[in-house]
Amino acid sequence: MKKILITGANGLLGQSLVDIFQKKYTMIATGVEDRSMHPNQNVKYQILDISNFNQSKDLINKFAPDVIINAASFTQVDACENQREICWQINVKGVENLANLCRRYDIHLIHYSTDYVFDGKKGPYSENDRPHPLGYYGKSKLASENVLRQIACPFTIARTCVIYGNAVQVKKNFYLWVLENLQKKLPLKVVTDQYNNPTLAEDLALGTELVIQASLLGTLHLAGKEYLNRFDFAVSIAKFFDLDANLLQPIETAQLKQASPRPMYGGLKIDKAIEMLQYEPRTVNNTFSFLKWKMNRNDR
Repeated sequence: MKKILITGANGLLGQSLVDIFQKKYTMIATGVEDRSMHPNQNVKYQILDISNFNQSKDLINKFAPDVIINAASFTQVDACENQREICWQINVKGVENLANLCRRYDIHLIHYSTDYVFDGKKGPYSENDRPHPLGYYGKSKLASENVLRQIACPFTIARTCVIYGNAVQVKKNFYLWVLENLQKKLPLKVVTDQYNNPTLAEDLALGTELVIQASLLGTLHLAGKEYLNRFDFAVSIAKFFDLDANLLQPIETAQLKQASPRPMYGGLKIDKAIEMLQYEPRTVNNTFSFLKWKMNRNDR
């Protein structure tokens, strides 16, 4: 049985990874928080700051994983522009630490990147398209990819985009932001000119398991099935949950005056994952059905 170490285990993706891997593998969940946020309190958990090399080395030596799944990331796009040192320490230095240790101990490192490594002029993008990030977040994630290629540990770069879902004490993702505001009958301004393929956290976690089963190395796109803009995605949420779509106000990105530029036509082509791994992400409405069932369990 493979031994799996998950970083960033208290985030949305991290909790989905724990859901899947705790049942089938010897697993340890890690994060910078002092305890696990996962509803299953029997999950083996250890505090880990990946930007601390010695702490990372000690835990990896002790646990001796076969695979490390790095879900630790600073993903607040606008904050990355203003907190560049913190962004770099987590998104680049932390990855460098893990990569050096994975090379030393021959551990497979799976690292998540983003469609923000592209400029959004002609998406969705394939694995062969040339990156050209616009903002510091995208630049930090591209730098993390380059670190893996330079260090040359056994690695998989899994690019994804707009991860959504619900979990315990996670920061608001786009889906939750729309759902909770509409439930409160609050008007929302949503952009019509940002396109991508939103990705359910559980689908990304299942895709990650396929990567491990196939021992697939290199760069791979794991994202959602449907390519649409943010406004249409928000309308889909409203319609599925019988909420008032008239509360959604269409605007253009320029009106938001955000600190970091956004790729307008971002998103990722997932043909390679479908062909090589039989990756099958759900349709948007099917993900909503799953999330509704999950919410009704009263554990998230």
